[in-house]
Amino acid sequence: MKQKHNKKRNTAFIFEALIRELTKNIVGKNDKNKLIIISLIKENFHTNTLLGKDLSLYRGILETKNVDHDVAEKLIFESRMQHCVMDKKELFTEQTKVINKINKLLSKDIFSNFIPNYRDIATLYQIFNPGTNTKQRVLMEKQLINKMTAPVDSPPETMEALDNLTLKTFTKNFNDKYNGSLLPEQKDLLGKYIASFNDNGAELKLFLNEEVARLKEVLNNTTQIVEIQRDDQMIEKTQSVLDILNEFRTKPIDQKMVQDILKIQNLIKEINS
Repeated sequence: MKQKHNKKRNTAFIFEALIRELTKNIVGKNDKNKLIIISLIKENFHTNTLLGKDLSLYRGILETKNVDHDVAEKLIFESRMQHCVMDKKELFTEQTKVINKINKLLSKDIFSNFIPNYRDIATLYQIFNPGTNTKQRVLMEKQLINKMTAPVDSPPETMEALDNLTLKTFTKNFNDKYNGSLLPEQKDLLGKYIASFNDNGAELKLFLNEEVARLKEVLNNTTQIVEIQRDDQMIEKTQSVLDILNEFRTKPIDQKMVQDILKIQNLIKEINS
């Protein structure tokens, strides 16, 4: 019999539900709840927590695309083995702790947030669940392998660990192209991007949620400027950039996204200067 999915005991679901709630509060300018959510994520999902380690296993599979069958199959197998040796009692305790804080400090409605890849998250939860029978697990693994190996039109660039030399090269290339030093917000973005390889990307996600919301607000305000309202070409270009920012919600965070945001940050600076 297929095991029932308990989303409140699915670490990836809890994390994504919090990220969705964070986005809503940033857009709604609810600073109190925004700070609570940021604190919950930082406290409970960093790499030294069991929740952080569990989340890493989920994301390692869910964010892998366009690989060959053997790689996908081995990744699922190795992740399942790592999950098997986790202290389930301690994991349950950490989940209970964050669930209780969400209910007390925020709202249980957070667990009703729409998660685009909910089905894949639920499937992986059941693959990790030792109570799932072998036949069901093999069938679900096949589903995930098919998605991990499917060709994509524009496969995201692999986020490889970057050292200081790589960061300097990345920064230099950007400076050479745009003729100037990095803005403070661009330095913050690059710093969070580098640090993301040590904290499951939690800090980077938090930063991008706020930064993308800020950039959208600035661009929306720009469209109210009389000179720009009279320029159809400027209005069209501004809307095009807004469309790009909106699309980030459904895309994985990779080097191309970071580069696009760096360009938009530079554009915003030029508009405001």
